[in-house]
Amino acid sequence: MNLELFIPELSLGIFALAVILLDLFIKRKGYLVVVSIIGLVVSAAFTIAMWGGSSQLIFNNMLAVDGFALFFKLLFLGIAALVILSSVDYVSRFSRFQGEYYALVLLSTLGMMLMAAATELISLYVALELASISLYILVGFLKDSRSTEASLKYLLLGAVASAVLLYGMALIFGVSGKTQLLEIAQTVQTLSLEGVLSSPALILGIVLLVAGFGFKMAAVPFHMWVPDVYEGAPTPITAYLSVASKAAGFAIILRVFFSSFGLPEWLSLNWGLVIAVLSAIGMTWGNVAAIPQVNIKRMLGYSSIAQAGYLMVGLAVVGFSPAGNILGQSTVLFFLACYALTNMGAFIAIIAISDKIRSDQISDYAGMGKRSPIVSLGLTLCLISLIGMPPAAGFMAKFYIFSAAVQHDLLWLVVIAVINSAISAYYYLRVVKVMWLNKPASEEKVPSSGTLRVALAISCSGVLLLGIIPGYIMRLAELAARMFT
Repeated sequence: MNLELFIPELSLGIFALAVILLDLFIKRKGYLVVVSIIGLVVSAAFTIAMWGGSSQLIFNNMLAVDGFALFFKLLFLGIAALVILSSVDYVSRFSRFQGEYYALVLLSTLGMMLMAAATELISLYVALELASISLYILVGFLKDSRSTEASLKYLLLGAVASAVLLYGMALIFGVSGKTQLLEIAQTVQTLSLEGVLSSPALILGIVLLVAGFGFKMAAVPFHMWVPDVYEGAPTPITAYLSVASKAAGFAIILRVFFSSFGLPEWLSLNWGLVIAVLSAIGMTWGNVAAIPQVNIKRMLGYSSIAQAGYLMVGLAVVGFSPAGNILGQSTVLFFLACYALTNMGAFIAIIAISDKIRSDQISDYAGMGKRSPIVSLGLTLCLISLIGMPPAAGFMAKFYIFSAAVQHDLLWLVVIAVINSAISAYYYLRVVKVMWLNKPASEEKVPSSGTLRVALAISCSGVLLLGIIPGYIMRLAELAARMFT
């Protein structure tokens, strides 16, 4: 069974259970944070120990242990660690349920790790539901009207998306008679264009898969849940949704579409074109809709939709790339790493400010540069990175992904993306202007806890390092993408 190759997931599941049990017996809930972080570190250590080994399949070829899966496992574990560190003060709002909160974060991370490794449709769906159900609960943790509404909306739309995805999987199974991705690929490669057009079940199945995965990625037109859920959820969970859930969606769609539908070339080109069109619409809609927002969490919600559009430029490159070319995959992985650090840093700063002023209105951030200069500086850096300005990580992420698109004759898409980046500068820099140039409503300082400052420092340091010396992480992304060759 190769159980030793499953140790990162197994250890994380054990620590999630330990957090729940400890919560029953200890009064000092700070220990739950320590145990959760130790669990993430232990899982990450086991994952790193596997790096560089040969790719293997475990559990009857249902899960892969390869560079691609290991890259995403480390990404999810790092995101979860930042979320937990940024939650230490915030969890006072639901002090009775701290054990459940941290355990659910660990379990959703476990589900996402399994999603990145899944090489079979049934295991993929089970992993997706493990991550999703945990997130449905976490979104409603505040138990007020907005949080409950957000949780219910996320649950209902998520259930519809899961049903659509499952129906798409059923159609793919009906065409191929297989659930293993590589076995599906062998069937698909034998099909001619005429044969597919005469029996369009395969095309319909692919369309439904795009819809189901598009919900996880917050991609247009499957984005309708994002603004309300981001606004109503606890802010650390909003951060978690904006980066981890999106990264998991891209991990799945990269593995499924390249492994099963990368050949024949006509099929790859067609779904690549569909992704390119959705990318152009998504980034445009996200940026335009973000402009009038007055709530910073809703603004970043629409920003997340736009960022999904930029990431889909890389997916389109994958569709247009010849077999064996990993440029599109590696740029998507690098962009996800940069985006994770950037958006986590932005939300950590928002937690530090909004938790003290008890408001998410952008106007209430007036003069925050004087009241909390370090946190405001960190938020400014992250917003600059989201625009794609140097020397932040966002600049290098967009440079790599746009360069790959130009090399694959997607100049029209890059032009749209660059115009959208310019549009996004308006609403990102508006926040910067309010913080540094507007008159503060009060001279009272806005302090932040040590754990929040540590999480913000880690995120902002990563944003700067990836912007200045991106080579190391880009090489890791290229190694992770070699599973596609």
